Amino acid sequence: MPFREILRQTLTALWETKLRSFLTMFGIVWGITSVILLVGLGIGFNLDQKEHLRTIGTDIAILFGGKTGAQAGGYAAGRNIRLTVDDAIAIQQQASLVKTVSPELRRTVSEVSQWNAASRAVRGVWPEYQRFRSLAVEQGRLMSEQDEQTGERVVLLGAEANRQLYPGKPVIGEKLMVQGFSYTVIGVLAKKKQNGSYGSGPDNTQLFVPFSSMERDFPPPEQPGVVRGFVNNIVIEPVSPGLHEKALAQVTRIIAERHHYDPADKEALWIWDTLEGSKFTERIFAVMTLFFGAVALLTLALGGIGVMNIMLVAVTERTREIGVRKALGATAVDIKRQFLVESAIITIVSGVVGLLVGVGICLLMRLIPLPDFIPHPVISPLAIIASLTTLTAITLFAGTYPAMRAANLSPMECLRTE
Repeated sequence: MPFREILRQTLTALWETKLRSFLTMFGIVWGITSVILLVGLGIGFNLDQKEHLRTIGTDIAILFGGKTGAQAGGYAAGRNIRLTVDDAIAIQQQASLVKTVSPELRRTVSEVSQWNAASRAVRGVWPEYQRFRSLAVEQGRLMSEQDEQTGERVVLLGAEANRQLYPGKPVIGEKLMVQGFSYTVIGVLAKKKQNGSYGSGPDNTQLFVPFSSMERDFPPPEQPGVVRGFVNNIVIEPVSPGLHEKALAQVTRIIAERHHYDPADKEALWIWDTLEGSKFTERIFAVMTLFFGAVALLTLALGGIGVMNIMLVAVTERTREIGVRKALGATAVDIKRQFLVESAIITIVSGVVGLLVGVGICLLMRLIPLPDFIPHPVISPLAIIASLTTLTAITLFAGTYPAMRAANLSPMECLRTE
């Protein structure tokens, strides 16, 4: 039988049961769409989290002083380790595997502009800090090495701090009273998508000043254990991600020698390793994406079972038709081919529609604004390939068994069927 005739008969048979065929095809469409959309969302979540982590720093480590957990060098356990600016200078001079370093001094003080007042955290840092912490200005400029060396009273405003202190007003070059000292606003930071931070909060809410100015104007309050040059933490950037662990080991030895404790004492120095955190987050979202993909492929497989079920029903309903065709000379190959073509049309048309719907939804979600917690899905070639591979398997599996069952029926048995 010519293929054109087989195709005509197949389309006629599908049209006669159009509601049943539509519902069967909808299962495949939904399965393909689910694979593309769920995998795309999983990848989107992963990329979104990487972007959020990048705002903190993807290859940096933040060092905080802790308490010694063991005796060393004649000192008792339980001794507080207070980091100082001299520690940062020692790291800068001695740690060959550290690219850049910055001490960080944080205070929450009052700020007063001619438009409003606030009480926000101020961070005193070295200029290099701005680069490896991904601070970028929307207006004005960043702090310079000259600002640090001369102790200039200049300040950078986070996006939220700017909105509060200078609501819709010109800001660059304006004076800001910070705890009674007159500072000049030199820049406003671009808003960050930041879902985590350390210390006193996200960068959008902060003010940043040169470390030398901060140390002079806003030294930490006197209290037991706070020594000259005290800093809240030290931020380091290794020369490369591949040498990250060796750089941390080098820094740990330097700090341990300066504060007279065993470098193996993990309690003496607490380290927030953003590279390790980034790898951990990536593993979590990779597993989540795999899970999403597996669920979507299972949904697609269930749609394939629906196709096979509908084809078996079609064989049962058309048993007498099969007998008549065989009695008129149709071969088993002709019968098998017709049912295979019928199942192939259902799955292929459904697959193409599902592919277009899935990709279309992903593209549409890129064009519309979404809440910060919902990422834009990514169109994954791997998800499309997996969908098409599964669809091919469904076509063969769902059509072969019903087609073989129809082809193996004898003409006499078919004609006796009511």
